[in-house]
Amino acid sequence: MYTVYVGDKPIVLTTKVEKETRFKSFLLKSVNIGKVIKMLNTTDLEAVHLIHHNPDKLLKHFLKLLPNVVAGGGKVYNAKNEVLFIYRNSKWDLPKGKVELKESIEETAIREVEEETGVKGLKITRPLSTTYHIFKRNGNHKIKVTYWFEMKTDFDGKLYPQEKEGITQVKWLDNKASQKALENSYANIKILV
Repeated sequence: MYTVYVGDKPIVLTTKVEKETRFKSFLLKSVNIGKVIKMLNTTDLEAVHLIHHNPDKLLKHFLKLLPNVVAGGGKVYNAKNEVLFIYRNSKWDLPKGKVELKESIEETAIREVEEETGVKGLKITRPLSTTYHIFKRNGNHKIKVTYWFEMKTDFDGKLYPQEKEGITQVKWLDNKASQKALENSYANIKILV
């Protein structure tokens, strides 16, 4: 099973047919993804389930519905066990960005964290969940596939928000402050933190 977000509403990719309550179900093979996105954005529907009988083909078929943007990002811990957050588009987020030519996903994640925050000395400690969300650019919907990595650093210098990317703040947040930030964050980030 996979969850893809449209805003904070989930599209659940599943093999199970369930009784519809606050969600609608469609067959993945014949779904009109544009109508599903519009339905989630304009109604009080809580979710959509897209059903396919073969669990191995759920994600593969879904990713063919819209152009994909591949990104890498980091959940970064400092020596005080605080997590690095960025503030962009009036929401708290974790640093991430698109893959560049001939770059591994790990290289992307480290580069994007450095560019968006000014933090150096990053070391990947383990991969985290991959997240999926649908966004709109220039009138077209796309699926962002973000590969996340847990990272550690001893960096204790000044943080620099990458303003040209719309980032206005970069902060190290302890557990209590992280939980507060998550109240104004994205569904995918809440899963990671």
